[in-house]
Amino acid sequence: MMNVFCKTLLASALASATLASAYAAEPLTVYGKLNVTAQSNDEKGDATTSIQSNASRFGVKGDFELSSSLTAFYTVEYQVDTGAASSDNFTARNQFVGLKGGFGSLSVGRNDTLLKISQGDVDQFNDLSGDLTKLFKGEVRAAQTATYLTPSFGDFVFGVTYVAEGNDVKSQFAQDGFSVAAMYGDAKLKKTAVYAALAYDSDVSGYEIVRASLQAKLAGIKLGGMYQQQEQTYKYNTTTGEPVEVTADSATGYLLSAAYDINAVTLKAQFQDMEDLGDSWSVGADYNLGKPTKVFAFYTNRSLEANTDDDKYIGIGLEHKF
Repeated sequence: MMNVFCKTLLASALASATLASAYAAEPLTVYGKLNVTAQSNDEKGDATTSIQSNASRFGVKGDFELSSSLTAFYTVEYQVDTGAASSDNFTARNQFVGLKGGFGSLSVGRNDTLLKISQGDVDQFNDLSGDLTKLFKGEVRAAQTATYLTPSFGDFVFGVTYVAEGNDVKSQFAQDGFSVAAMYGDAKLKKTAVYAALAYDSDVSGYEIVRASLQAKLAGIKLGGMYQQQEQTYKYNTTTGEPVEVTADSATGYLLSAAYDINAVTLKAQFQDMEDLGDSWSVGADYNLGKPTKVFAFYTNRSLEANTDDDKYIGIGLEHKF
């Protein structure tokens, strides 16, 4: 059923995109990307090869001008796993509707939290085996959220995400959660020379987290850094089927990244460490064939304190955005 629905949605979106809308502030946009790698994954001493999808997706988004001071906007996005054994390979990503104007913007639905959004482009191996989520908590996309972002004050934006206690009890543990962030500058570093953000999660997916992110470009090198302190507050008891409060020590971690462009090639490196969990380092290179398409290669080594052997990942891939 999911495949039928998604195919119908995509067909309708493509048809709609060919028509001029008298009501939309901008034409309806169909967008997405396919990112597929051939990989060797050596985990716990067991090596396997795979042709895998890395958060490939498609979606539709658009604006609707309600008045000179108020605009409605929406996004409906799905992830597609090209390497899944089953053809029923769609899962939900961000899906929300909102209003924006002089007051800022307010959206409701399935969405990334402000802490997740605040990372900007610090993670040079996002969606790949070296993704920061492998060691850091806080990369949360919750089903029942309301997010408010202020208007821009100079280059500053502030925001808050509310995660309802009615969200899945196994992920939100029947608690109201809040994610707040203050962000400065442009994460793409095109409008500002520096991007910085400070974010805090309270009882979001059972964790309390403080995260600080920083990006800058120096002598042509794009540098990134992240500091994170995380503490588990709730977990799910599979025996009783109830959430339980957790008393745990906080753990501290950091991430450092760098990227350097040489004509059509981007060289990348990243190191990440989380106290009591382990560390990870990655190196890679992207070769841009054109604005929407690139080939890339990477190597990731992850050392977890719970494992005797390091996990190693090496891959070569192709990405096309549309």
